[in-house]
Amino acid sequence: MSDDTAVLVIVDGANVVGSVPDGWWRDRHGAAARLRDALVPYATDGLPGLPGPVELVLVVEGAARGIASVAGVRVDSAPGSGDDLIAELAKAAAPERDCVVVTADRGLRQRVEAYGARCVGPRTVRPLPPA
Repeated sequence: MSDDTAVLVIVDGANVVGSVPDGWWRDRHGAAARLRDALVPYATDGLPGLPGPVELVLVVEGAARGIASVAGVRVDSAPGSGDDLIAELAKAAAPERDCVVVTADRGLRQRVEAYGARCVGPRTVRPLPPA
């Protein structure tokens, strides 16, 4: 889905996967694929305070590279730093369209906010599992 009028939501895959200590480090590729699948409903439903539909891009890096896109979620594999690719995507979106980056990485937040992107934390798309 590429709709230049929909809000672009870029998900920092490594940061969001790493936000829940569920053993993701044993299977980074599988963890990224599970995150991708969990993101699908947000494409049509939107995020809290951000009605859908939205264009969702999951950026993966390292061992998580190579997972396929699915309906509603485009997956971009970073050839190097995922943060660099996320910043490039946010810069390309500005100022023509609204962009939201899902990350807790303070340095990345500063980079993308300089291009006009808004940031939300990982819990927006990956709540903690019940204790």
